[in-house]
Amino acid sequence: MKKSYRVGIVGATGMVGQRFVTLLEHHPFFVPVALLASGRSAGKTYEEAVSGRWAMAGPIPAYAKNMRMLDAADPAVLEGKVDFVFCAVNLPKAETAALEEAYARAEIPVVSNNSAHRHTPDVPMVIPEINPEHLAVIEAQKRRLGSKKGFIAVKSNCSLQSYVPLLHPLKKYGIERVEVCTYQAISGAGKTFRNMPEIEDNIIPYIGGEEEKSEREPLKIWGRLEGGVIVPAEGPRISAQCLRVPVSDGHTAAVFVSFREKPQREEILAAWREFSGEPQRLGLPSAPKQFLHYFEEDDRPQPRQDRMLEGGMAVSAGRLREDPFGWKFIGCSHNTLRGAAGGAVLLAELLAAYGYFD
Repeated sequence: MKKSYRVGIVGATGMVGQRFVTLLEHHPFFVPVALLASGRSAGKTYEEAVSGRWAMAGPIPAYAKNMRMLDAADPAVLEGKVDFVFCAVNLPKAETAALEEAYARAEIPVVSNNSAHRHTPDVPMVIPEINPEHLAVIEAQKRRLGSKKGFIAVKSNCSLQSYVPLLHPLKKYGIERVEVCTYQAISGAGKTFRNMPEIEDNIIPYIGGEEEKSEREPLKIWGRLEGGVIVPAEGPRISAQCLRVPVSDGHTAAVFVSFREKPQREEILAAWREFSGEPQRLGLPSAPKQFLHYFEEDDRPQPRQDRMLEGGMAVSAGRLREDPFGWKFIGCSHNTLRGAAGGAVLLAELLAAYGYFD
């Protein structure tokens, strides 16, 4: 692995982009050298571009304050300057898809937080502990794009992190059906309590497109690589409801799951306790040492108490109980760390370890 990689952040002024800016401040081998956003921000310093919109708890990192913003619409501004980019733009899906392909065709690899290419058959959608083998499809994608180095890799929807990692070690028992209700923080909508007053003392029982993502994306993650594309798994059947709740950060999931061969409680707890993946084997900098944590307390996990577990990169569970259909439990994860920017940084670390940026 190289000692360092030069990184651009496309969509650096939005909430997820801001999280990328903070996460890369002290990264051991990713060096942010370019910040990009819409043409309205081009030429401004980063501090000027996010004035009145900075949503992170800490101050703007010193390295970023005086960096001049570049226009994200023109990949040519990065020619020869970066080894890859993170992408977290806020554009219509078709425009995002075209922009990411433009970067890839310009020989700039893209690690995307966006949904535009999650169901493109030759674009890997990876949770690094679960399906790193899907990265092999990148070679077929390069042939389609006509690129030598450029490609797109995406992370899954942020809410999936609160339950899919907990289901994955249980697949050996033959998961037949999953019902999940997610209670999603306002930062998932790019909001804070300051600019989302309608959430105070309230729950909003609809998040556009979220339930479809929650039901479809796990099947691609659990799919197989065949003939240069990812073929989604045929099951299990998943039914989801997604609610926006008055929580700043941290998505919670209430999960009900039935099995072909119903495991015992201790078997489930052991599967969670013993599960690890490539990030742990490789010792990647952003990887939690223990990916899945279980709380015995009846009132855990809670977003406020548990979202920052292992730097916000672990997934927690609790309230594992039998029910007439199988088992039910609660999951929780930090939506802008494990779920968004942090998950993308971990994916980029895996890509770097495998040599995809060299």
